Amino acid sequence: VFFGGCLRRRGRDSFVAGRDKMVMLKLQKRLAASVLKCGKRKVWLDPNEVNEISMANSRQNIRKLIKDGFVIKKPVKIHSRARTRKLLEAKRKGRHMGPGKRRGTREARLPTKVMWMRRMRVLRRLLRKYRDAKKIDKHLYHDLYMKAKGNVFKNKRVLMEHIHKAKAEKAREKLVTDQIEARRIRNKTLREKKLARADERRKEMVSGGATEAAEAAPAPAAKRAESKKEKGSSDAKKPKKEKKGSS
Repeated sequence: VFFGGCLRRRGRDSFVAGRDKMVMLKLQKRLAASVLKCGKRKVWLDPNEVNEISMANSRQNIRKLIKDGFVIKKPVKIHSRARTRKLLEAKRKGRHMGPGKRRGTREARLPTKVMWMRRMRVLRRLLRKYRDAKKIDKHLYHDLYMKAKGNVFKNKRVLMEHIHKAKAEKAREKLVTDQIEARRIRNKTLREKKLARADERRKEMVSGGATEAAEAAPAPAAKRAESKKEKGSSDAKKPKKEKKGSS
């Protein structure tokens, strides 16, 4: 026991003696960190030049030591993301995403509200793009906007198909309307021409009847005069009848 106690005492004395020989370089490390603009853990002090470094007590002296290479700023440690990138690439393919890797419910992992917002933003962005490009007018835009809000379209492809069908239907309706309008205008023109021809014919008939009446008007008078003359001459030729009562 006594021998062991002596060994312990001797070891403690040697440690104290070594500690007294150590040089404190806290000041130099702090000044070097300030000059190098980094943390104290990034400053490297040359262990072979401890005495010279310990003599530096100003930033100017520290700059000289840095220039001489006795004080160096440690390089940044490499933190590779290669393994992380490899894992993420595999996850994009669906690996490491099975039931055993899932933490949280389906709603917690991808809320339905987030899915709804993403879908609405995609659909509204498409509608805005088509309206700005004059592919749809403001009335069709508003109609489709409200339908998208009402959950009519489940994705962008369905919306685009609906837009094409709506535009085709609108073009067909416009064509039919134009045809009806053209037919109405043509019928109106024909009707006006027919009425104009009927008026002309009526006017011709009226004017022709008046001319004939004017030409035929003196003939009856002459006939009446002739008939009167003939009647008078016939009366003169006939003998007068005697009255019965005269005898």
